[in-house]
Amino acid sequence: MTEEQGGTDGSGLGERERALLAVERRSWPGPGAKERAVREGLGLSPTRYYQLLNALLDDPRALEHDPVTVNRLRRVRAGKQQRR
Repeated sequence: MTEEQGGTDGSGLGERERALLAVERRSWPGPGAKERAVREGLGLSPTRYYQLLNALLDDPRALEHDPVTVNRLRRVRAGKQQRR
């Protein structure tokens, strides 16, 4: 299976996992733009998107693929957990 067919890159992540991280790398112009991109571009509800993203943050392959984004999101998640 090729990368274009949903295979993996050198990090072992699939196309969907790489797409989730790509959404998080972008900056968004205003409220709703990110959610719209998730629905239209990935075909996911925002709730499902965040469920998948949260699980992906614990995957060592994601850290290998995009350490800056994954570490930033882990810090944000840890900050939210401390405030609870």
